Amino acid sequence: MNNPLAPADGRGAPLAVARDVWKSYDRGRVEVLRGASLTVRAGELVALWGSSGSGKSTLLHLLGGLDTPDRGELQVCGLDPREERARLELRRRHLGFVFQLHNLVPDLTVEENIRLPALALGAGPAEMAARVRVLADRVGLADRLRHRAQDLSGGERQRVAICRALMNSPRLLLADEPTGSLDEATGENVFALLRELARAERAAVLLCTHERRFAEACDRLLRVRAGRVEEV
Repeated sequence: MNNPLAPADGRGAPLAVARDVWKSYDRGRVEVLRGASLTVRAGELVALWGSSGSGKSTLLHLLGGLDTPDRGELQVCGLDPREERARLELRRRHLGFVFQLHNLVPDLTVEENIRLPALALGAGPAEMAARVRVLADRVGLADRLRHRAQDLSGGERQRVAICRALMNSPRLLLADEPTGSLDEATGENVFALLRELARAERAAVLLCTHERRFAEACDRLLRVRAGRVEEV
């Protein structure tokens, strides 16, 4: 029987592609993206670097199917995130999300928060429990599985969020300012952990950040400026 939580094979193939993507708000009066293009390949850790309001988070959200572009082409893991059925498939099987705010369910335990994505895949209880233990052990939270999320520190909560994002062994991890609400030392630890785990899990990462030190620690640095993307 196939394990729905097993990681996908293959490196180097294009996983996320944006071509000439435009996005505006307020009925076109606020232009955010003006012909943005990028490619993220399997196994890469790619930084989307730019100031606040540059459009980097908007582009990430479009690739993740959290918003739709005004025009332009998008393809993520062979699917078009503009289509509803494709968005559902991407979220269930191919994408993991980590945000600046961890978005955990405060009354659920660490274990319950981590295993939430696997429920949609129909994974068995033993399978889920084993996967949770592996991830929690890797981030140093094996002894906190029965604790509620609201009882954790900010750094611990973000580590749980990373585990949750990796629960279904996604091919691509979308991280939107995952260190933005953390102090400097905790932020460095979380970034290092995110990079280490993604490589161990063979997942590509597209990381939005305004911090140059994290951007420069990635395999590639893409600068978002004036609604466009340029390689640095």
